Amino acid sequence: MPIYEYRCHTCKCEFEYLKLTQAEPDPQCPTCCTDKVERMVSAGAIRPSGIPSGKGGFTPPKCKPSSGG
Repeated sequence: MPIYEYRCHTCKCEFEYLKLTQAEPDPQCPTCCTDKVERMVSAGAIRPSGIPSGKGGFTPPKCKPSSGG
């Protein structure tokens, strides 16, 4: 179930939408309720080369604690 990014032609709002099936129609804009939206090209979940993955997926780098100050 991919999450797609959309942009509204009317109010230029950008939003994300979880599409349960490919046959499901595109959503309405949550701001102005128009159905004039376009799906945007997004980066997706691409793992850069050289970064090891966990159990079959991307493992983000661990955050370093701040040194304070």
